[in-house]
Amino acid sequence: MPSTKNVQNTHISDQLRQIHGAVLDIVGLMNRPQRDELLIRAAGIPLDRALFPLLVGIERFGPIGVVEMADRVGRDYTTVSRQVAKLESLGLVLRQASAADRRVREAVISPKGKAMTDLVDAAREKIGHAIFETWEARDVDELVRLMRKFADALGNVPETSS
Repeated sequence: MPSTKNVQNTHISDQLRQIHGAVLDIVGLMNRPQRDELLIRAAGIPLDRALFPLLVGIERFGPIGVVEMADRVGRDYTTVSRQVAKLESLGLVLRQASAADRRVREAVISPKGKAMTDLVDAAREKIGHAIFETWEARDVDELVRLMRKFADALGNVPETSS
């Protein structure tokens, strides 16, 4: 009886290339400066585009240290440190000692910053509704479920040196 393992492996390899291509497309689109500018305008907030992903990231993941935030946004930690200081000077974030390590200063969203990210969330929701208006509800549900499953699985892949 002929083996189907090679056929299955080829099929999975093709699917992995397609997934990778889709992820690259999504990341490329999400990283475009125009996307952030669109959300900033739609939310009606006065914020420099370079600070935008940090404000949103601090709201979503904070309290968060500068090194971890820099890793999440793919920027140098010294740049992120200066930008977080700017957010702090604008009253959008607060800096506090980490509960786990007092040597580490973490950023946390301030009430003023939270009000701003709430406006961003409302703008993002409006844009999302436009994207998914022609989709079936079950397709959106399935996308949400599978994206979360994929993100969780990707986050559990051990980093290797090879």
